[in-house]
Amino acid sequence: MVTKLIYLTFLLVGGSLGYNLIPELLSNWEWMPNWLMHPISGLVLGAAVFYIIALQAIGPLERSVKKLEHMFSELSMAYIIFGSIGAIVGLIISLIINLALFALDLIIISDVVPLILMVGFAYFGFQLGTARREEIRRLFLPKTVRNENDDVLERKEGDIFRKYKILDTSTIIDGRILDVSQTGFLEGVLVVSHYVLKELQYIADSSDSLKRVRGRRGLDILNALQKEKGVTLIIDDTELPEAEEVDLKLVQLTKNMDGMIVTNDFNLNKVAEFQNVPVLNINQLANAVKPVVIPGEEMRVMIVKNGTERAQGVAYLEDGTMVVVEEGKYHINETVDVVVTSSLQTNAGRMIFAKLAQSQRSLDNQEAHNG
Repeated sequence: MVTKLIYLTFLLVGGSLGYNLIPELLSNWEWMPNWLMHPISGLVLGAAVFYIIALQAIGPLERSVKKLEHMFSELSMAYIIFGSIGAIVGLIISLIINLALFALDLIIISDVVPLILMVGFAYFGFQLGTARREEIRRLFLPKTVRNENDDVLERKEGDIFRKYKILDTSTIIDGRILDVSQTGFLEGVLVVSHYVLKELQYIADSSDSLKRVRGRRGLDILNALQKEKGVTLIIDDTELPEAEEVDLKLVQLTKNMDGMIVTNDFNLNKVAEFQNVPVLNINQLANAVKPVVIPGEEMRVMIVKNGTERAQGVAYLEDGTMVVVEEGKYHINETVDVVVTSSLQTNAGRMIFAKLAQSQRSLDNQEAHNG
């Protein structure tokens, strides 16, 4: 489509120039045949010349168009709209000034300076509109709609902060988003797409009892978030026909709202990062706030099952962290004291390796005796 548009533009420009200029140029040569001086012949000749030029220029122009498309796809809609409004206001101001310059009818001042003023005012208007877009937006908001909390959020909004947090289905079903919101660490407005609501309802109506419980849990979490004081939750009804999958619709919605996706879905996380969409991952947050353990630290755990290697046993801390205990196989369903030997951080969470405290003490006593 872009290629055809470029060819059409060159043909129209070439045909227009040929129609208006070529007959006058050829009229200076008396030996030229009359049919070449006809405007239609000039139109055809001009279009043919510009078509040849287009064949050479089509490659660089296509690459330039793709770069522009990529650049604009990464910009938020608010940035583009307010920047365009600022540029239009700048052009209007420059036009008012240029009317006085045109009246002077002086060389350069009436011809060149107006063009420079138009470009300069349009540029500064665009920069002003994008840099002060939040202040401009607040000017048009009725005071009854705004509250103190909104003012604080708007003042903090910038290149890093994103006001809107779009929740995906997995985060809602997981339920930890409610606990995080209650602590006040999550700022902004929580957004739930109607596509996510439909997916939750479909899961809640499933014939599979496990899925049905998960779906109903997700709906209960939404109701709790809506009733929670200090938490702003809105339902977005925007239709997004560009994508079929719910995850892709959420990515597109996040781009449109200049927000962030809140998820614990590994695949959605990667898709969003690939498209330069900011992500808040609940699992990463949970791993970050887990207490740090150091080698030599003692803890008390209950071994619940066998490990995968040798005589290992497996226990779990209250936050779900797995503890692999050497020689723990012989103490299943027993609460024992263990000593941490090392820990491993993975994308799935943190793993702690330990040995029985009794074995460690025996080893220490033996080393002290030998020493």
